[in-house]
Amino acid sequence: MLIDLEKTAREMIRNGTWAFRDGTFYQAIRLSDGKTGIVAYDGEFHFPEEWGRSERKEAREKIAFILGLDTDLDSFYAEISDSPFAFLIDEFYGLVAPAAPDPYQALVETAAQQQVNFEFAQRTIENLVRLAGEKTSDLYVFPTAERVAKLGREKLREAKLGYRADYIGSLTKLYLRGELNLELWDWDVEEAIRYLTKFRGIGKWTAELFLAYGLRKNVYPAGDLGLRRGIAKIFGKRVKEVRERDVRETLEPYGKWKGLLAFYVTCYDRKTEMERKKR
Repeated sequence: MLIDLEKTAREMIRNGTWAFRDGTFYQAIRLSDGKTGIVAYDGEFHFPEEWGRSERKEAREKIAFILGLDTDLDSFYAEISDSPFAFLIDEFYGLVAPAAPDPYQALVETAAQQQVNFEFAQRTIENLVRLAGEKTSDLYVFPTAERVAKLGREKLREAKLGYRADYIGSLTKLYLRGELNLELWDWDVEEAIRYLTKFRGIGKWTAELFLAYGLRKNVYPAGDLGLRRGIAKIFGKRVKEVRERDVRETLEPYGKWKGLLAFYVTCYDRKTEMERKKR
């Protein structure tokens, strides 16, 4: 099954690094050799003409990771087809969970979402991108850790990140010094959570969201308000009746699909909250 690019882009963080126009997804990226450019995907990949074979291969892998192009939606839908979540198939048919282009970006964007609503967090992330990112045509490449570190505390606060600016600043310094490892691809989820939560500014919620969004681990932030509220709506409960333990008891039986299901439930909550606010 082909993923629905428009639906997937709609759920991405609007940070100024990507755009979706006329059925095509555009992403500004930085390659390992430092080159930057915009890659387009409309079912086929389109690269800057000057990029060679190896650069195109790296870019293809990065876009495939961001868009979750290898997600087996047919198997996922089969898994939830006879469950209370079956209605989500029609609601979000073709949607996959987007991911960050690299772990550092994932850390910054998850830290920026702490204790604020998604809309506000998106604005602060875009502010940061405009402050420190590199402009490429009409998009920005997400800033490197070095560029964020050079901003300094006061400049970083101009992004309206609040106390999260201090967390992002300190975590960035630790990352640059090699004291914070974000390349946890082969780590067990629980081991990775224990490691990450040793650092100031990374609680369990941030660690779980980072692992899902940055590394595509099969995990979800069970204490997340939107996820709890989504489950409450689906099962006809009040939010305060759905605790973190209840979230896990509800989602864990779905095994390798629990993370994607959690994402669908969160998207359902966002959609219904937006509809409620428009009334």
